Amino acid sequence: MASSANQAVAAANPDTTRVVDSKKVWTTLITNTKYLTGLLTLDHSLKKYKSAYPLVALYTDTFPPEGHKALDIRGIPKKHVDYLLPSVQKDFSQDPRFYDCWSKLTPFSLVEYDRVVQLDSDMLVLQNMDELMDLELDPPSMAGKGDRVFGASHACVCNPLKKPHYPKDWVPENCAFTSQHDTPDDAQIHGAPSSFGLGIPNGGLQVVNPSGEIYALILDQLSKDTAIDNYDFADQSLLGDLFSGRWVSIPYIYNALKTLRWEGVHHQIWRDEEVKNIHYILSPKPWDEKPGEEAEESHTWWWKTNDDRLESERSRGINDGF
Repeated sequence: MASSANQAVAAANPDTTRVVDSKKVWTTLITNTKYLTGLLTLDHSLKKYKSAYPLVALYTDTFPPEGHKALDIRGIPKKHVDYLLPSVQKDFSQDPRFYDCWSKLTPFSLVEYDRVVQLDSDMLVLQNMDELMDLELDPPSMAGKGDRVFGASHACVCNPLKKPHYPKDWVPENCAFTSQHDTPDDAQIHGAPSSFGLGIPNGGLQVVNPSGEIYALILDQLSKDTAIDNYDFADQSLLGDLFSGRWVSIPYIYNALKTLRWEGVHHQIWRDEEVKNIHYILSPKPWDEKPGEEAEESHTWWWKTNDDRLESERSRGINDGF
């Protein structure tokens, strides 16, 4: 197993030199400039709430020169990662965003760091959440065989928009957050058991102790045709299946899907003042809208932070349109 793990890491991460001094980092995947404004505002929000840890942008070959320039002039560290795809291509034409999502599994290969917390670029930090860097997880030496392989919040499987291509078992009765409606105080500090309902983590935030052995297990799973056929939600489907019931469920406040706030979804547990990190899933993204024409109230929070970022950047002579 050790040799296959070493080979897996060597292929995915040939240069294990740290791009920052810290052994614990936030990372976010960037493949194009469509999400770049989100990444820049995410970085600003981490710094605004005084995170002790840097954000590293994980970029693929598809990321263009103007994107690199935007990161460089802002001093955001970056690292190249391969665009990860299963051996048999799955059709995500109904949700093209999922083609990029397999690459969100690469943090497991970043063995130069002791802890990686992967964030989606459509997130906004609202409070310091550095405690995730100390969440108890299995050490890499357990090679993915323990009960605390990684940390994440549950995926919401309610399908509130009633998308017809979503699996038929994505209903409120199977949603972990539904199980917490009667205990909202507890929902702020504990996640429902990772095995509850469909047992699928949301891939937007993953707390990881990088491990060649775990990454080798992931690559092996990616090579199985039958497994991929059933992974309607890419990376998070794979993780929920491969490590079923063996991941640490953290409360929604660390990956607060904006839809949870909607009346009739999971408003019973949502508390604005408790949320540490909001996730702007689905379209439109806040930056796709015009200020003052936001689709929902939570988008105004993003605009406020974005305006703060732009003002700070202008004071430093940065004004590149991102």
